Amino acid sequence: MTVRPMGNSRAYPVLRTTDAAEAFRQARRLCALLRNVEDKVWLFAELATVSEVREIAALAPGLPFDYSENRTDPATGDYLRFDLDVTALEDAALTEHLPLTFSEHVERERVEAGILAALGEGMASIEWHGRWPDDSDADVDWPSKYDGIQVVFHGDEAQRGNWTEEHTVFVHVTKWGDLPLAQERAAHIGSEVLGEAQLGW
Repeated sequence: MTVRPMGNSRAYPVLRTTDAAEAFRQARRLCALLRNVEDKVWLFAELATVSEVREIAALAPGLPFDYSENRTDPATGDYLRFDLDVTALEDAALTEHLPLTFSEHVERERVEAGILAALGEGMASIEWHGRWPDDSDADVDWPSKYDGIQVVFHGDEAQRGNWTEEHTVFVHVTKWGDLPLAQERAAHIGSEVLGEAQLGW
C-alpha cells in the first residue's frame, strides 16, 4: 500500500447533497479553478461487495487492496495483509476476504471517467491536489502541499469518519485556514461554507 505524505491543510465543507453525481460535478467545477493539478488523484474506497472490488480494480489495475478490519493469523497472532490479486480470484474466493479497502494514487483520467459507475454504498473519497491561483507561490510549477478539492461519498468528514447518506465537497487551503478563499470557491458553485474548517491532508 502506498504511504502518502501527510500534512495539515484545512478543509472547508462547501456542499452536501444526497446526489453523488451532483457532488462529483461540483467538485470538478472547483478543480477547474486549480492550477497545476496533479496527474494522479488519491482514491480511497470501502468495498463490501465483489462488484465494487471489480469496479475499483478496473479503475486502478495492478494496485493493491487491503482488509477493512484487522485480521490475525490464528496460529501466530500476526496481523495479516491482503496481498492477493483480486482479478485472479473467482467471486466465491474473493467474497471470503470482504470487506476490503483501497487507498492509492490513481491516474486522474481513469478515476474521473469511471468513479460514478464504480461507487457502491461504502464510503469513498477523491482528492485532487493543485494550487489556488491566489496562492502567493502560484507561479511555481508544482502543486501546493495544502491546496485542493476533495469529495467524500457517504461521509461528512475530510478525515475518515462515520457513514452518512450525504456526499460532501471540501475546499482545502493553507494550514492556517483561509475562510475568505473557501467562501469565494463555495460561491462559485452557488453554495457557502457549511461549517468549521476540519483537519485535512
